[in-house]
Amino acid sequence: MVIAQRVFLVAGIYGLLVLGLSLGLEQQIALNDPPPITHPEFFYGFIAVGLAWQVAFLVIATDPVRYRPLMIPAMLEKAGFLIACIILYCMSRINIGTMVMSLIDGMFLCLFIWAFMRTPPWNQKS
Repeated sequence: MVIAQRVFLVAGIYGLLVLGLSLGLEQQIALNDPPPITHPEFFYGFIAVGLAWQVAFLVIATDPVRYRPLMIPAMLEKAGFLIACIILYCMSRINIGTMVMSLIDGMFLCLFIWAFMRTPPWNQKS
């Protein structure tokens, strides 16, 4: 259970930092990785949903046994971004830097699976 607490705590803090810092980078992203963002609502909407998930990771960290079922959609959140980036990279639609950064989500996905397997179901809590 301590493993799950640490994994989800680190994931939540990391995500809050990365996504929080991204809030002010719309123009910089447009310069570094053109074309400019033409639909800012998607950009900020993505960040808002991502930030909400980071809060969910912090909630899971408070009581992994109680929130074990929430670990399943948490895994889907990590898998979704990783799979999307793999497909987009294979289609030459994202650069190698973005692909490498998505591997951090892949690492957290593996850690979430491990934490899920190590956390007993609620009805077996001792």
